[in-house]
Parts: sequence; structure tokens; C-alpha cells
Amino acid sequence: MSQLNIRFIFKMLGLMFILEFLFVLVAIAVAFYYKGDDVYPLSQTAGIMLALGLLFYLIGFKANERYAGRREGMITVALTWAVLSFLGMLPFYLGGYITNPADAYFETMSGYTTTGATILSDIEALPKGILFWRSLIQWQGGVGMIVFTVALMPIFGGGASELFDAESASITHDRFRPRITQVAKRLWGVYVLLTGILTLLLWAGPMDLFDAVCHSFTTLATGGYSTKNASVAYWNSPYVEYMITIFMFIGAINFTLIYFFFKGNFKKLFHDEELRWFFFIAVGAISIATSWVYFNGFETDFETSFRKATFQVMTCLTTTGFATADYVPWGPFFWLLALMLMIICGCAGSTTGGLKTGRFVILVKSLLSEFKKQTHPHAVIPVRMDGHAVPVDIVRRVLVFSFVYVFMIAVCCFLLTLNGVGFEEAIGGCVSCASNSGPGLGTIGPVSNYSGLPDFSKWVLSFLMMTGRLEIFTVLSLFLPGFWKQ
Repeated sequence: MSQLNIRFIFKMLGLMFILEFLFVLVAIAVAFYYKGDDVYPLSQTAGIMLALGLLFYLIGFKANERYAGRREGMITVALTWAVLSFLGMLPFYLGGYITNPADAYFETMSGYTTTGATILSDIEALPKGILFWRSLIQWQGGVGMIVFTVALMPIFGGGASELFDAESASITHDRFRPRITQVAKRLWGVYVLLTGILTLLLWAGPMDLFDAVCHSFTTLATGGYSTKNASVAYWNSPYVEYMITIFMFIGAINFTLIYFFFKGNFKKLFHDEELRWFFFIAVGAISIATSWVYFNGFETDFETSFRKATFQVMTCLTTTGFATADYVPWGPFFWLLALMLMIICGCAGSTTGGLKTGRFVILVKSLLSEFKKQTHPHAVIPVRMDGHAVPVDIVRRVLVFSFVYVFMIAVCCFLLTLNGVGFEEAIGGCVSCASNSGPGLGTIGPVSNYSGLPDFSKWVLSFLMMTGRLEIFTVLSLFLPGFWKQ
């Protein structure tokens, strides 16, 4: 293995910080417009980001991108999410809005990873610039800060494919035909277009423009941060709930398929097997949840039962984390359903976290194949997706990924219970953070927050959020001695 290209890593990190500086300027403009006291901490953060960005970029300016491989890409991506969360927490911490570093880092990591778990008890007390920044970091994290950087890579020089591969792992879908930079630009184009459409639709309802922008950011990112303490339930509007439900579903679809849909190639969308499974899982879960809520009297009429159940199913399945109802009183049956949905999640290539529907389909088909082999031991029964046989290597990787995913959740549950966290909270919090879903169970349910957890547990969950967002191996590989050997 070749020597690590440290200059390339510095250059890419510098580029990330410079780009993030531009996003902070937008938040400063919002704070200035609303004449809030958050202009100063946001401005301090912008200065720090720009200084670090220029310093790192100059250190790596002469980096030779030809000698940058997957190893450099994985390190850069992991460091980007970890370090940007430290820099992104500065407006909360410097402004005194979140005084505990563990809380501030947890809140910011939850934003960048589009988890939506929060430690804030009074969100509406925050000034507009901070609320906008909180939504903006989720919007960036949705389709990936790395993908945005790759889109601008021609301006700064190569290294695109290593970053793209490390951040946006997929398992079954074909790539675009053009270069990686063109892929990233088109993904961001679709992302921005959908965000604009949802903003207009929400603004046409009871939301003002500020709330519409913030909620469109966090809906398309399947993140779930709201500007209100009661989340989406604040508006008590069926229109808002249905609009957000639809766009949560859209955010959980592979963005390459959405791109081809806009190009007029409808067949790719409707013939995609992963999307069909995702659709039928959603419909099945909604039917079960609606029946459970209505016939057990948790809501007074069928339409309300359907609307509340549909919203909570979609917010769990798409790992968004919004709330229109507290599902904790709905009992252990719905808790189990919610945890299962959080694990399965949306499609590969979407803004969702979790296992992904594509991997779940491969697991199910592998299981069925093994049952068939019990009665036909000499038969060759390949796992098929979209009519094509899935290579054995990919099936193996899905099995390994699924094992590591469950094992990681179990280890973190042990750590949280060791730290004094209750069993319900440990299970719900670890599954939720590993799948980037947000709300958990018990005292960290959809109408509560994570502020009551010990600091150590918040650091563990922050690590879990980042590892889950980067599809596990990108982060965990860094802890293997063999990864660093030349």
C-alpha cells in the first residue's frame, strides 16, 4: 500500500471549511435581517472557518491528486463530518444558546447526519439566525456535503471519485454515465429543485416563509429539525402534514431515479424493485398502524387516525424524525413496528439512514434462497434484483454490513445502560441514532429530547450517528491497524 497522501487530506478539509464558511454567511444574513443577537457568534464562527479553511488548503495546495486513493477519501470524509460538527457547534456554544460542549456537539452532529435528535427543550427561544443555521446544516447533510464539494471539484482540482465513493455508498443502482463531478451537480440540482417546490407548497399553507424554508430544508434531508417545540403538530394542519408526508417519501427515494424521472424516463422509477419494496412496506406499515391507532381509540375518527399513523410511519421509515403525535402511549406494539421501520429505512442513494431497503430485500431473498437449498441442495439459486443476479460478493457484503450494524447497536446499548440509561431509552436511542431517525422511546420519545442523558452517552450516540450516516465501514475501518500500514 502506498504512503498516505496527507497533503490531499489537508487540501480537501480546507475546501470543506471554505465552502462551509459560505453557508455560514447565509445564516449571518438571516440573523442580520431579523436583527437578532446571533449575528456575533455566527460571525465568529465564519471567521474561524475561513481561517482554518485557508490554512488547511494552503498546506495541501501542492497535493498530487493522482496518488490519492480510497484510503485518503475515507479519512477525509470521516474527518469532515467529525470536525465540521465541532466547527458547526460554535454558533450554539459561543452564543450561549447551548452551554454544555457535549450537548452542542450532539445537536450539531445530529444536524449534519440528518438524525434530528435534539437536546433543546425550548427551540422557539432561539433567534432566527440560529434556527436557520440548525435547519441549514441538516439540508447540507441530506445529500451530503461531500457530494456538494465534488460538484465544485473542477474549480479546485481532482480527487472527486475517492470522496464520492466514501460518502455516498450504494449497493444495487447503476451510476450515471457522465463523470463523478457531473453526477454530483445533477444530484444537487434535483435536491435544490425539490426543496424549492416544497418551500412554495408549505408557504401556500399556514406557514410563513421562514418556517416554510426551514421545514423544506429538513424534510428533503429527512432530518426532522423543526422551528417549533411541538414540531409539525404546532400548525395542527392536515394540509401541512400531508405535504410533508409526501416529500418525506420523495426524500427516501434514490435521487438518481428522481433525476431520470424529471428527464422523462419514467420506466426507471416504476420498474425499480427496491422502490417497489419500499412502497409496499410503507403501505403495509401504514395499514397496520392506522388500524392499531383507530381500533384502540388513540384517535377519535378514522381520518385523524390515518393521518397521524401515516405521518409517524413515514417519519420513522424515512428516518426524518418529525412529530405530529406522541407514539409512546400507542404501546409496545407500535414501538416495535417503529423500531423495525427505523432499521429498514429508505432506498439506497436517498437522504435516509439505516440499513436501506435494498439491503433488506437482499437479506430476505438470501433467506428464501437458503430455505430452497434445504430441499434442493445441489440447485444454484442466485439472489436477483431488477431481474439481474446479484454478485455473490455484494450479497456477502450486505450480510457483513447487517451483522456489523446490529452488533454496533448492541455494543452502544451496553455502553448506555452501563452509564445508567434505562433499557427503553438505550434501545430506542441507539437504533434511532444508528439509523439517523431522531426520536427514540421512553423519555427520549417524539415529544421529548435527549437532554437528560449523561454526557458520556451523548458522545457515544454522536459517534453512532456519524458511523451510521457514513455507512459504518468508512468510520470503523479507521480503527483497524491494517488500514494505516503502508
